[in-house]
Amino acid sequence: MKNKIKFEIPKPDEKEVRKLKEEAEKISQTIRKSGKVEVFIGGSLAKNTIIKKDKYDIDIFVRFPENKNISEKLEKILKKSKLKSEKIHGSRDYFKLKRKNIFEIIPVLRIRKPEEAKNVTDLSYFHVSYILKQMKKNKKLADEIILAKTFCYAQKCYGAESYIKGFSGYALELLVSYYGSFLGFVKAIAKAKKQIIIDPGKYFKNKQEILLNLNEAKLQSPIVFVDPTFKQRNALAALSSETFSRFQKACIKFLKNPSKKFFHQEKINEKNFNVIIEAETGKQEGDVAGSKLLKFFNFLVRDAENYFLILRKDFEYDKKARYYFKLKRRKERIFEGPVVSKLQNILAFKNKHKNVFIKNGRAYAREKINFNFSNYLARFKKKNQQVMKDMGINKLKIVKFK
Repeated sequence: MKNKIKFEIPKPDEKEVRKLKEEAEKISQTIRKSGKVEVFIGGSLAKNTIIKKDKYDIDIFVRFPENKNISEKLEKILKKSKLKSEKIHGSRDYFKLKRKNIFEIIPVLRIRKPEEAKNVTDLSYFHVSYILKQMKKNKKLADEIILAKTFCYAQKCYGAESYIKGFSGYALELLVSYYGSFLGFVKAIAKAKKQIIIDPGKYFKNKQEILLNLNEAKLQSPIVFVDPTFKQRNALAALSSETFSRFQKACIKFLKNPSKKFFHQEKINEKNFNVIIEAETGKQEGDVAGSKLLKFFNFLVRDAENYFLILRKDFEYDKKARYYFKLKRRKERIFEGPVVSKLQNILAFKNKHKNVFIKNGRAYAREKINFNFSNYLARFKKKNQQVMKDMGINKLKIVKFK
């Protein structure tokens, strides 16, 4: 395949981007006047790598000279500025302004070197600076990054949130910068057969030294990319094996038959599923709620597999979640019992189950399944009331059942 693709991927309209920058700068100026603090616009908007979406998330960072109650200080500044915002709890609390687009106001430390960072967001200033320097070396890099981000977003692998466990925007910028182009990146992912280890800053002598020096928890991802702005950080630590595998398959398919369709996110076709469940949680909207709803989805799947063959499943989150299933009822369920040498346990097992049989020195019981999914879910909710309460699940209802 040639190093160029013959079609253009839609980018945000220049006028649209200009308006976003103007609004972000207006908010920044308001914060500066109210708090006499240093403010900078970060993320994709600052690096001109923003991709076309219905709604944009814009990062605005407020820098403080010392790490002392900086979230509380920012909250006071926002109140004084009369910018109506919502506090979002995290490793460090930040604030969200909901307008036509979403502006996230994030408190960070004003540090001179990455080693002084107390939170990953403190590195954002260095991230912007690094990528802009790479763009000066490669004039086409911004467009190549937009291609990669659009492709990744379409494959539902874009985002480091715990319910996605995919590629962050900065991670994609680093990968495309390293491989030189979108195609270079896609080809590298497609042919990968083992963990990819990259150290563009050449902080370590070899791969073995990287594995010995980085925290073990940061080395579990399919890609280890030593952050060129901070050698102790793996910029791809959030990426899961499951998301990587799905993305790799998409890369292989794209290289075999490149098409525009790979850059457009397909909506889940509800016709492919015979059960759809809607779930909601009282947990904080975003990463917290999304991860809880995904965790509960996986819990439901594990339990449902005892009674149904799950032929296809999918998960979707946007404020609330939808659980999609194509399933078929099993004829029976087999329960594993005690070994035959435990007579007292065998008797108790027989009292509990009617159809008991012995196999390889252990008791088993057959139980016919004579209920549908609607009946199953009612029983599941009753049996797992405490689990649902602990996970903040306050709504679980079937919206489609065939």
